[in-house]
Amino acid sequence: MRAQFVFSEIGIGLRRNLTMTIAVIVTVAISLALFGSGLLIRKQVETMKSFWYDKVEVSLYLCGEGSAEPTCSGSPISDPERQELLADLEATPEVEQVFYESQAMAFEVFQEQFKDSPDLVENVTAEALPESFRVKLRDPTQFGAVAVAFQNRPGVAEVQDQKALLEGFFNFLNKLQLLALIIAGVQVLAALLLISNTIRVAAFSRRRETGIMRLVGASNLYIQLPFLLEGVLAGLVGAGLAAGALVAVQAVLIEGQLRPNLPSVAFIGWDDVLTTLPWLFLTGMVLAGLSSFVTLRRHLRV
Repeated sequence: MRAQFVFSEIGIGLRRNLTMTIAVIVTVAISLALFGSGLLIRKQVETMKSFWYDKVEVSLYLCGEGSAEPTCSGSPISDPERQELLADLEATPEVEQVFYESQAMAFEVFQEQFKDSPDLVENVTAEALPESFRVKLRDPTQFGAVAVAFQNRPGVAEVQDQKALLEGFFNFLNKLQLLALIIAGVQVLAALLLISNTIRVAAFSRRRETGIMRLVGASNLYIQLPFLLEGVLAGLVGAGLAAGALVAVQAVLIEGQLRPNLPSVAFIGWDDVLTTLPWLFLTGMVLAGLSSFVTLRRHLRV
């Protein structure tokens, strides 16, 4: 009987404040969707880092004819210098694998990369491209040790870390994640204020019923429980909508469009999405419950 009374009071409260309840649900849904997006962006950054950092290489460009690099003396690298450099690279503890790329091989790669720009390809010859050693590191973060050891070696024109080329992109993703979390924080604050105001209005509209319940000896918890559950229910419905939005984005955008069209890019999977969804429901329930509880304890005398 008591449970039936509590649920009936929840229904009455939702009907009396339907417009405000809908506003709470929408605001909670938007804030949690942005919060979940921030978490997924972080996972996307981590996924792409682990995928690309495992593939990036350090390139040691060698001195050739007419090289303008200050580390080159004007003469191309000699065979003994090339062999000594290769042996030292292979003996370096941080190096996992070394691959030599001649000028002819570099030109073939150049032609493949710029095959859609025939004018550019026609104006470049193999002799204009430097030969190089492509070095795969055991730990991509140890580029500094290799750079210090080989930067000023005879015959080495430049040491380039491909990882540095990706840092700008990853920094952009990190800033995007931060922006999503900041906007989510603002939306959460708005949701808390809406929930608090909704609970206050609901309690005020039922002040006669709550007064009678207190006169007949009802406990504070029993009087406040319907209001608490109203807030929690609104938070859970909003979390459900946010979860549906993230699932739709994963299914339509990532799985339906990005992954088939960009097979060389590592995207988050369903396991990442499914591990994020419980946090949305937990966050929505806790925020709504705490907001309702604080409102009833500090601002209302039911």
